[in-house]
Amino acid sequence: IACPHLLRYLAVAVVTSKTKQKNSLKDLIKVIDIERHNYEDPVTDFLTCLYIKYDFDEAQKKLRKCEDVLSNDFFLTACLEDFRESARLLIFEMFCRIHQCISIQMLAERLNMQQVEAERWIVDLIRTYRIDGAKIDSKLGQVVMGAKTTSVHEQVMENTKRLTFRAQQIALQLEKMKLDKKVCIFDFI
Repeated sequence: IACPHLLRYLAVAVVTSKTKQKNSLKDLIKVIDIERHNYEDPVTDFLTCLYIKYDFDEAQKKLRKCEDVLSNDFFLTACLEDFRESARLLIFEMFCRIHQCISIQMLAERLNMQQVEAERWIVDLIRTYRIDGAKIDSKLGQVVMGAKTTSVHEQVMENTKRLTFRAQQIALQLEKMKLDKKVCIFDFI
């Protein structure tokens, strides 16, 4: 990459994107992994710690540094709150993928929040994103993630829908190519 410093801006754009495209994030992580020896930045280091090293303690430290960097970056100052929220969501998602039962106190520490604030944030998150199987046990102060099981029938139906949609896309592309070739032939004559 000719301008590795632009990775910071790309990373902030992908993290704060409202339409969390998993492919965009995966591609960004690959680029950061390749370029991390040439360029270091708290924002890219945060993503490295979270998605490559799976080091949540270091990711938490990097998130604090990200807040300092974003507040001092002229182009990213307005994105600070969105980045903080999105980064917390990414940490929560990764943590939930790994653990079945999560202490709210521990999660609050990882997200740089107070315990009451973290509990409210998690409740809002579960409501907003409709996280299946997530329940809060207030007595024990834990978030319990239920296993999401999909039946074989549901998997077959989803794959069939995906294949049907993809087949329609291919058919439309072929039809478009066929029409384009006819237009080219008539233009030539």
